[in-house]
Amino acid sequence: MRILGLDPGSRATGFGVVDVGVDGPRYVASGAIRASGNDFPKRLQEIYAGVAALVAEYAPGEIAIERVFVNRNPDSALKLGQARGAALSATFGCAASIHEYTPRAVKLGVVGTGAAEKVQVQKMVTVILGLDGRLGSDAADALAIALCHAHGRAIRLALAAAGGAT
Repeated sequence: MRILGLDPGSRATGFGVVDVGVDGPRYVASGAIRASGNDFPKRLQEIYAGVAALVAEYAPGEIAIERVFVNRNPDSALKLGQARGAALSATFGCAASIHEYTPRAVKLGVVGTGAAEKVQVQKMVTVILGLDGRLGSDAADALAIALCHAHGRAIRLALAAAGGAT
């Protein structure tokens, strides 16, 4: 199963692609869609186009995206929500199922604590995927979202195989 993780932002939307099989998760690709300029609708178009290109190139079976959290600045929260909407809209043309995770759930799923620091998340992502070097924070966050989904997916599949509820 191929999973596309998305960490939406109005300036940079992180993405991470992992393949999940019997041997666990395997790194495929990661990076960030950089939206430039002060024209906000144009930045949203860039996010939409970038995510649509990722979906076309990597053909994910499942998509995991971070939920918008309430920010102290209402304008920033609205812009983040709009960027998230642009990213989500770009995925609607594919058959992939979409799954949402809070930042706390992602940290808990990858590091083991919902209060993990960004650097801890980056380190665990590199360890889990066996990567050398340092990942950019947007890419690391998106890969963490994909890994969080992969871990939960494995549990749901095991429960289903055992005859439990999913």
